[in-house]
Amino acid sequence: MLKMKKNVLRITAVLGLTTVLLNSCGPKENTPLVYFPDMYFPVAYDPLMKAQDAYSDHENEIPAFVKNNGATGLSPVEGSVPQNKDGVFEESLLPKTTDEYNAGYEASKTVTSSPLNPANAEKDIERGKLLFEKTCAACHGVGGDGQGPIVQSGAYSGVPNYADRDITVGSVHYVLTNGRNNMGSYAGQLNAGDRWRVAMYVMSAFKKGAAAPAAAAPATTETTTETKK
Repeated sequence: MLKMKKNVLRITAVLGLTTVLLNSCGPKENTPLVYFPDMYFPVAYDPLMKAQDAYSDHENEIPAFVKNNGATGLSPVEGSVPQNKDGVFEESLLPKTTDEYNAGYEASKTVTSSPLNPANAEKDIERGKLLFEKTCAACHGVGGDGQGPIVQSGAYSGVPNYADRDITVGSVHYVLTNGRNNMGSYAGQLNAGDRWRVAMYVMSAFKKGAAAPAAAAPATTETTTETKK
């Protein structure tokens, strides 16, 4: 009797296992239900085509896409920050070793003009001043004398006075990009074009003999009279 019960249990187990295995080999078109289909069947949107759900014929009804005639290639949102819009920086030129750094620094001293459009020099220097006061003045001081609030607090020292330094617009940009001595790189805080703008401001404001953009001549009685004539 006991032996018969064991045989029945074995047969039942074999039949149950066989049933499970056979059911798991069903046809592919009879797929199981899924609750997050776009995770199971991800399909990248074609940016210039109307987007459809990957698992149905239902068109995407995201409002931003609908306004764009269904296309998903949208313009950047207002306030987006463009990356290197000035096109003046090459990652391949970054120094890899100390020798490369030193060679690059010496070479940067021969650069006496910014690659930015000279027609925008006055506006660029104005922006450079704004960025300098926000980013650099804490150490370098508003006057570029190396006596910013952090230095005066005693927390930090050794910040140079620009007036005493043999620098050019190129070397200032190089240090902003790569750092020097205790100063780290500011490439993460300022994009390539803005680093040139800060360098232009430093040379314009703090270096003797640095040429500043020509200002408009003040109006006088004579010039006004001549204009009226």
